[in-house]
Amino acid sequence: MAESLNSYVIAQRQVEEAANLLGLEPHVTEILKRPRRVLSVSFPVRMDDGRIVVFDGYRSQHNDAMGPGKGGIRFHPQVTVDEVKALSMWMTIKCQVVGLPYGGAKGGVVCDPRTMSQGELERVSRGFIEAIAQIIGPDKDIPAPDVYTNATVMGWMMDTYSRLQGTYSPAVITGKPLSIGGSKGRDEATARGCVLTVLEAMKERGLPVQGASVAVQGFGNAGRTAARLLAEAGMRVVAVSDSSTGVYHDGGLDIAQLERVKDAGSLRGATGVSFITNEELLETPVDVLIPAALENVITAENAGRIRAQIVAEAANGPVTPDADAILFEKGTLVIPDVLANAGGVTVSYFEWVQNLTHSYWSREEVYAKLADIIVPSYHEVSDLAREHGTTMRMGAYMIALRRAADAMKARGWV
Repeated sequence: MAESLNSYVIAQRQVEEAANLLGLEPHVTEILKRPRRVLSVSFPVRMDDGRIVVFDGYRSQHNDAMGPGKGGIRFHPQVTVDEVKALSMWMTIKCQVVGLPYGGAKGGVVCDPRTMSQGELERVSRGFIEAIAQIIGPDKDIPAPDVYTNATVMGWMMDTYSRLQGTYSPAVITGKPLSIGGSKGRDEATARGCVLTVLEAMKERGLPVQGASVAVQGFGNAGRTAARLLAEAGMRVVAVSDSSTGVYHDGGLDIAQLERVKDAGSLRGATGVSFITNEELLETPVDVLIPAALENVITAENAGRIRAQIVAEAANGPVTPDADAILFEKGTLVIPDVLANAGGVTVSYFEWVQNLTHSYWSREEVYAKLADIIVPSYHEVSDLAREHGTTMRMGAYMIALRRAADAMKARGWV
């Protein structure tokens, strides 16, 4: 039977497996297997040529027993309601793994921002927030950037919500520009959190950091920052890739040079390197592999050929459940996305707190507070996984679902 790559089916399967390990009551599991609320909207936008185009969008709120919803908004042609529902479930897990007072949420608009002017992008951004404004708010649901959205888009969205409310409301959105309440350190938060987990995993496995080899699939914000930070820590980044190609150098790549090449176009412009495919990068013999691009890139088909000792999921859902089982059997340590990339939502939480208290922190304070949350969370997950003889992913899910179930019981929901 072919492995399902539907993200919602995968998310439900993962929740059910962890709930069974915890011995949760069936009705509690059923609540956690589906979002509490999913809003589907359609909204008109006037394009630059005068046409009116109707866009579809979604906002899924998985579970708010622990606090308001938290999760990004993505703009992408392939956004589906199942994808958004799954991502909202994963956000609940992610927030609870690191002990944040949030439930999960996620949003998306079916569009291709690469074909839109800045003005069209702004009108889509404002139109979507206006359409979902009734279900978001600093104490309801706090969106953030995601695929093809950024600080500029968050600024427009915050402004639209504030106008609708008639009051300045910076805490409704995180990932904003610094000038309107953004947090220092947010730009590197996802990558820094991932690097912290990698370093803890290497300590656990007795692997030396100096000279350890790394491959990074994806050279967007998270991938390139992780590559740079790991190189600064003394590791040898031998392979990186973007959507067009991969580059390899056994002696270690010059990450700063590759960032300049990428900023000028794509990694195809790199010199002094060997070119490899994205598929070859995944199977490169390295100590650490960081998938930081797309979901479902390590499947049952190629998991047996993965030669890294540690796989740290900087992207959401790059390893399928069947691949997870194969990697676990062969002794590969997979640091799951809900832990490895939780640095982003953690610093988003810091931004929200700063907005609510009107007190702002230095970059150094943000990084210190991030480490204070991520490092203990890593060991909590690792210890529980070892205790139950299961994967790190199941350890993370068990911690998160237990916290969610306790919150629902405390509120009298179950």
